[in-house]
Amino acid sequence: MPGLPDYIKGATTDYADPDDYPVDDRGLVFTFAFFTPKHLGQGQYYLMTIKDKDGNALDGAATYRLNVPANPPVNLYWSATIYNRATHAFIRDMSRSSRSSQNVGLQKNADGSVDVYFGLKAPDGKETNWVPTSPSGKFEVLFRFYGPTKPLFDKTWKLPDIEKTAVQ
Repeated sequence: MPGLPDYIKGATTDYADPDDYPVDDRGLVFTFAFFTPKHLGQGQYYLMTIKDKDGNALDGAATYRLNVPANPPVNLYWSATIYNRATHAFIRDMSRSSRSSQNVGLQKNADGSVDVYFGLKAPDGKETNWVPTSPSGKFEVLFRFYGPTKPLFDKTWKLPDIEKTAVQ
C-alpha cells in the first residue's frame, strides 16, 4: 500500500488536526484498499470533497447545491452523504445525513439532472433534495457510485463541483 507522508501523519493521530486531513493521499490509499471495482457495474466507487467550486471549505452555516447530471454511471444507485469535518463522522442531531437516487420523492430537473442541497434549511419546495447541516462547523461530502460503469472511469460523465448558493 502507498504510504505517503501526509497520510501516515494523519492516520497515526486519528486525524486529530482537522486542518491536516490529506484528502488526496487518504483517497488514494482507501481507493486501492477498498473501492477499486474489479468488474464494471459492481462494487462501489467514492469521490470526496471538503471544498466548494471556489476552493473554500464547506461551511455548515452556508447553503450549497450539487447538480448531479442526468444518467449517472451506476447500475444500482448513487448517494451524497455529509460528515462533520472535525470528526469525519455523521453530524450529530441531524434528521438525515444523505440523499440518494433511491429516495422517494427526489425531484429531478427537466433535463434529468438532480440538484442536492446542503444547508441549514431547504430551499422552498426542495425539502426532498435537501441534507441539513450544522451552523457550528465545517462539513465534507462523500459521493458514492454503487455499481459504477464505464462513463465514470473514462470521464465521459463528470460530477461537477459543489457551488455555494443563496437559499430561495
